[in-house]
Amino acid sequence: MFTEILKEKNIPALLSKEEMMALMQSEVYGKMPAAPDKVEFSEQKNIVNKFCAGKAMYNIVTITCRMGEKVFSFPLHVTLPTDGEKHPFFIHINFRPDNPDRYQPTEELIDNGFAVLSFCYTDVTSDDNDFTNGLAGVLYENGERTEDDAPGKIAMWAWAAHRVMDYAETLGDVLDLNCAVVCGHSRLGKTALLTAATDDRFAFSYSNDSGCSGAALAKWTEGETVDRIYDTFPFWFCKNYSKYKENEEAMLFDQHYLVASIAPRKVLIGSASKDGWACPASEQLCCFAASPAFPKGFVCPNRKAEVGEMFFEGDIGYHLREGQHYFGREDWNKLILFVKKHYPCDQ
Repeated sequence: MFTEILKEKNIPALLSKEEMMALMQSEVYGKMPAAPDKVEFSEQKNIVNKFCAGKAMYNIVTITCRMGEKVFSFPLHVTLPTDGEKHPFFIHINFRPDNPDRYQPTEELIDNGFAVLSFCYTDVTSDDNDFTNGLAGVLYENGERTEDDAPGKIAMWAWAAHRVMDYAETLGDVLDLNCAVVCGHSRLGKTALLTAATDDRFAFSYSNDSGCSGAALAKWTEGETVDRIYDTFPFWFCKNYSKYKENEEAMLFDQHYLVASIAPRKVLIGSASKDGWACPASEQLCCFAASPAFPKGFVCPNRKAEVGEMFFEGDIGYHLREGQHYFGREDWNKLILFVKKHYPCDQ
């Protein structure tokens, strides 16, 4: 089924990573902001006494970025196991600063052997058309994007996740820096893919229910379209993306370029059976289209997944769970299973 659709819809053939990322940045997300001139970290340690029954320490870190004469800061919530061992870790781009959170079962993640570094995306810049606050206010004079390939909000949130990885590198005695996992849900699932595609320090990326402009192909979808997403959230993207509203056939790329740019590292795509807007079948099709970029690719029968199935043998994994648009414990458990299956990693 899926291999036939790829031929029928003329899904673009893969290019080099450099060529694919050039297209994705110039035409969809905008060019990634440059790394800051200097990054500094200040820590508030042991925010909650006996956190996770004493199995972990909860710290809040302020990440301060100096960019020329401008300064930008945002908070990071850090949960580290206290057993003295090195641990794989999640960098979770979250909708809220809460720890734990309804999208982040922190103690269960600790119990499964992971550390967790999380930040609230709106602490970086607001989720709207205001480009005067946070990182956007540093990048844009008077809040105006004058260039058609200037970064939108998704690129800015991904840039912040890179700064979190900068901080993680200072914790090499606690964190296994060979096993960094960036993850997010919905718009932040799109962000997690872009984060890993533009930073090779991440060994895994997990996109949960990211749909259109994330893990779902635009040229074949039964859900959200470029026209609908750009009309509602133009600030997520660069202005060039508007060219493809009701004009997906003109795209010389599709979302498999984003997934393929993470190769040869690992990617997991999660879908929900009742999340038609994200189009699980299109997300699965994206895995097939990106597969040739990876050594082991996507190992899956040439058919739609059934609810409850997971395909974890290849470098690209996919799972389809029952339920709606949500980042729940079942999704985390599948992510943990996928990481442990491929861990330790040597990227």
